[in-house]
Amino acid sequence: MTPDSLIGLLAEPERLRVVAALVLGARTTGDITGSTGLDARQVGRSLRRLRSAGLVVTDGSVLRVREELFKEATRVEQANRVPEDPFVRDGRLVKLPAQRGRRRAVLEQVSTTFEPGKRYLERDVAEVLKRWCEGGEVDHVTVRRHLVDEGLLSRADGEYWRSGGPVSV
Repeated sequence: MTPDSLIGLLAEPERLRVVAALVLGARTTGDITGSTGLDARQVGRSLRRLRSAGLVVTDGSVLRVREELFKEATRVEQANRVPEDPFVRDGRLVKLPAQRGRRRAVLEQVSTTFEPGKRYLERDVAEVLKRWCEGGEVDHVTVRRHLVDEGLLSRADGEYWRSGGPVSV
């Protein structure tokens, strides 16, 4: 089970309460209903979803959370962890890569700081980029120029806006 799927299962408050009740010792639907304050319909709906995902199983007549899935999700997360970026460290731009493709990837990361559809004054852009460049080898003016040259920021009449880069959905 991936960390995202596990979090998705527990993001619904009713399911989280059902899992918490099971972890704390509830073993039957009645136990869960009694300890969570949820009605039987809510408990049943939550259990169906948790069972179909494999997080809750029935051992004989007893319900149980497969707690080992939490450790498994941690291992998956660690295995998929991206090595530290030599150009961005702790949210700061250390330097810009010379290779255009890598530089573009780093600039896209910087561009996500700016909200799509929002207009920024030049001083506000400078303030954001100064924080990115603090302690690094590149200055905020150079980064701003690259962002505009790469089509990640656009400018007109003293205002800037995000015009490219990835967008979180």
